[in-house]
Amino acid sequence: MEIIFGIDLIKKTFINPVITLGNFDGVHLGHQRILEKVKDEARKIHGESIVITFEPHPLKILYPEHCPPLLTPFRKKMIFIEKTGIDKVLCLEFSLAFAEISPLEFIKNILVDKVNAKKIIVGYNYRFGKGKSGDAEDLKNNCKLFDIQVEVMEALTIDHTIVSSSKIRELIKEGEVEKASKLLGRNYPIIGKVIGGSKRGHELGFPTANLEISDELYPKTGVYAVEVEWNRRIFNGLANVGFIPTFEAKSFSLEVYILNFNREIYGDEIQVNFKKRIRNEIRFSSPSQLIDQIRKDIQWAKENVFLG
Repeated sequence: MEIIFGIDLIKKTFINPVITLGNFDGVHLGHQRILEKVKDEARKIHGESIVITFEPHPLKILYPEHCPPLLTPFRKKMIFIEKTGIDKVLCLEFSLAFAEISPLEFIKNILVDKVNAKKIIVGYNYRFGKGKSGDAEDLKNNCKLFDIQVEVMEALTIDHTIVSSSKIRELIKEGEVEKASKLLGRNYPIIGKVIGGSKRGHELGFPTANLEISDELYPKTGVYAVEVEWNRRIFNGLANVGFIPTFEAKSFSLEVYILNFNREIYGDEIQVNFKKRIRNEIRFSSPSQLIDQIRKDIQWAKENVFLG
């Protein structure tokens, strides 16, 4: 997948481009359905499938105090879009000046003059242009002026819930990672570099990998059964998200105990996939009580999550 950073870096004319536009935070099942449709329509006309997205997220520029933590910061978003088989991503820099572009200007100056779109596919709730004044119907009507076909896809519903980034964000904040996974089409992942920690895990007999904290969304504090991807291998594990109250840790952390694993991985990047929340963080009166609880957590996870 080719990633083009900025409209001025388009080096050659796209071939019969079929495009979709949006932030695609989470690249959830609703997004994936749109991306599959874009690929299908591009194949029909021997064209290229293209995603147009924005960096930074518009809310970070327009209303930074209200911008929620992201499900998929840019790099993680690109990883998941690439897995769908999209040909190209055109990433436009979002700025206050860009936010002033009217819907018709956006269509004419970018979608027509720069991209030469043949067909556009968007979700039912797509909005664009200054003050989000344009919606999917405006896009469809205005694109008729330039002989561009627009298809608007209906909402995807799973278990009577509309699949949306905001709903997934809400579930993860509540620790409902299993329900979030149903809407994402995958377990919710955190990708990060392993850094040095307090070594408490070693002292307790359960050495943990401590992940560097970023600005993405973390699940509700507690203990989780997780899957850990390292060096193209997959391991089961337990993750503690929070402040480790037994030791009165002052800073937020994500620590992972990887089962049946004894490698030194400081500086390596791992992906932690959250499968199920086991319990809240608990303050224990002694390290020995914490050790007993960790053993119980591992056994419970083996019996209820890591089946087979």
